[in-house]
Amino acid sequence: NGVIAKTIKEIVNGTPIITWQYETPLGKIQRKRIWEKDSYSWGIREWGVHTTKELRILTYALSNRIFEPDWEEYEKWKNYAGEQGVVYMASGYSAIGYLLCLWMGIEGTMYAIADMPAVVEEAIEKINETNLQLIDLLCESPAEIIIGGDNISSDIQPPHFFEKWSKKYYTEAAAQLHKKGKFFAIHVDGRLKGALKMTAETGADCADAVTPAPMGDLTPLECRNGAGKNYILSGGVPPDLWLPDVELSLFKKAVIDWLELKKISPRLIANAGDQVPPFAEEKRILIMHDIIEKYGKY
Repeated sequence: NGVIAKTIKEIVNGTPIITWQYETPLGKIQRKRIWEKDSYSWGIREWGVHTTKELRILTYALSNRIFEPDWEEYEKWKNYAGEQGVVYMASGYSAIGYLLCLWMGIEGTMYAIADMPAVVEEAIEKINETNLQLIDLLCESPAEIIIGGDNISSDIQPPHFFEKWSKKYYTEAAAQLHKKGKFFAIHVDGRLKGALKMTAETGADCADAVTPAPMGDLTPLECRNGAGKNYILSGGVPPDLWLPDVELSLFKKAVIDWLELKKISPRLIANAGDQVPPFAEEKRILIMHDIIEKYGKY
């Protein structure tokens, strides 16, 4: 509907750069990500939205998306993983997540909420309305589990913020998916205090990427107490504990402490907290497997 989306890949002074562009009848916006070798990540060096006009361009682009299925790609992943894991199908960001994580950044989004609240509210409403069309499509997918999430962290989206800008969307998404017999996980990979309770209250089934102390702000037991007994906790081993310069005993203790939660509730997945980082010691994956075989059974 009058939107041209472009992705431009280039190498500048030996560094990969990716530029995303939207051209609409209202104008054009773009954002750039630059490969950061040391942190093994794509840092955003140029945010695409700073003004009221640019936010309206983004709203126009994202609210005019059309979704088409490609279930064969999911089946390839599922067949590849086999019985070694569970493959989630991702629904992407909510509207506020697009602003916070991709197009405005945290600071830019907070200023926009203060300076042009009506425009932000219109953007959230229209973009989430289109997001729910994607949820409708995913309801018909072969996937058992759909995952959404804005890299939720309670220092960025504390409960009162989540209540205003995120909860309605996640609640509606969970309800739609449950009607079709799907499970819904929310990606909670930052600060956990308050975040587990507020995401559980949407009706979602699982908090994904839960990272307890020492990198996170809650112990495993505090995670369970914050989430309640019925919310699935998936995570458990903080990224730093996978590295070879961390004592193996600390890694083993983290796995065992997480597995201890099964005594309170069986709604538990033993997993990495968000990710196994670059330069991780691969043998620790096998060690975790052996610990689960020993301590994870009933």
